Amino acid sequence: MELRAELKKTDLGVLPTNWREIPLGKIASEIGDGIHSTPDYSSDGEYCFINGNNLKDGKIRIFEDTKRVSLSEFRKHSKPLSDRTILMSINGTIGNIGLYCGEKIVLGKSAAYLNVGDSCSKMFLYQALQTQVVKRQFSDGLTGTTIKNLGLNTIRHTKIPLPPTKAEQDVIAESLNDVDTLIESLEQLITKKRNLKQSVMQELLTGKRRLPGFSGDWSTKSMGDLFSFSGGLSASRDQLSTSGHCYLHYGDIHGASKTYVDVQAEGHEIPKLNVSLGAVSPHSLLKNGDVVFVDASEDDEGTSKHVVIHNESDTPFISGLHTIVAKSKTSDLDILYRRYCFQTNAVKDQFRFYAVGTKVSGISKTNIAKIIIQVPPKYEQTAVAELLCDIDTEMTLLETKLTKTKQIKQGMMQELLTGRIRLV
Repeated sequence: MELRAELKKTDLGVLPTNWREIPLGKIASEIGDGIHSTPDYSSDGEYCFINGNNLKDGKIRIFEDTKRVSLSEFRKHSKPLSDRTILMSINGTIGNIGLYCGEKIVLGKSAAYLNVGDSCSKMFLYQALQTQVVKRQFSDGLTGTTIKNLGLNTIRHTKIPLPPTKAEQDVIAESLNDVDTLIESLEQLITKKRNLKQSVMQELLTGKRRLPGFSGDWSTKSMGDLFSFSGGLSASRDQLSTSGHCYLHYGDIHGASKTYVDVQAEGHEIPKLNVSLGAVSPHSLLKNGDVVFVDASEDDEGTSKHVVIHNESDTPFISGLHTIVAKSKTSDLDILYRRYCFQTNAVKDQFRFYAVGTKVSGISKTNIAKIIIQVPPKYEQTAVAELLCDIDTEMTLLETKLTKTKQIKQGMMQELLTGRIRLV
């Protein structure tokens, strides 16, 4: 490869000739970690004792269970933090970052602090710490087996590509910060939409709120009145591949971000099981409108996880291990409405009530049949489901935009933080 005169090969890749490879130990005026002892906690203390898991996306996150300490305890364990400080997670989860903005905190041992020297822009370094070239150096220097640890010495010797002037550093950081602001605004909007959907869903699916033009009483029915229940075909994840018939693994229900599977649209992504259909019970073959519940979960919330099957093409689709297949006995429930009607707090509470087990919660076909749901007239179900579906569509568009924006940010980082594109 023949380089242009203004470029050079370095250990960090191709850089402009006037850029330098500088170890963080020379950029930071001080690098240290948090306390290695347990402070005396105080329920009414105003200082928060944080660790690496409190750092994410440039923010210091304070949770409900974050321990607190008093002023005297803070003075005993305080570190020299300032408006030039960047915090990092260095134990377990590696590399999460928080910008220190004067928060009342005491650092635990799984967090480190970097006080940025005057020769470098704090926000430029914040962005540079998120690049693959830095993460790769961190990864190479990790110690530990079960729990990984990033040592302070590794941090000090990690190099970053540094533009020659703070003016150029600031311009680069500002461009990337603008994208971060857009990402944050999209995340906030998605959260707002998600909360709105939950609120609207709980009201509309319980009759507390009715859409204009609808009135009259709803019926109350048990799941056993509406569905017959059967199990799936047992197969391990290791038996699945890209050839054979579509197979619904219970782990994919737990991991799903939506409550339906569209076989025609998603068939190429669904894992396959190479088995003769003659060996599969008809009760385990999923038809349009079937609802599939998990029969085992590691937490109470997961006991009600389910998906509705959209399979108008009648593609062979096998329900798998640890699933309970609900097939309609009546036409009382609109198929689109089934995506939502099992998500009310009242229904989830019943799933939790009937779940048994300690480490793993399980629910049986017999107990699912006892669960009671409210059933509005079919035409009202359709109207409610269409409204909720419209909200889902808006959220999907926003999530797609968020994903693309994050991809753009990654591309910009690769170009701007290596000098491939110069802004000054």
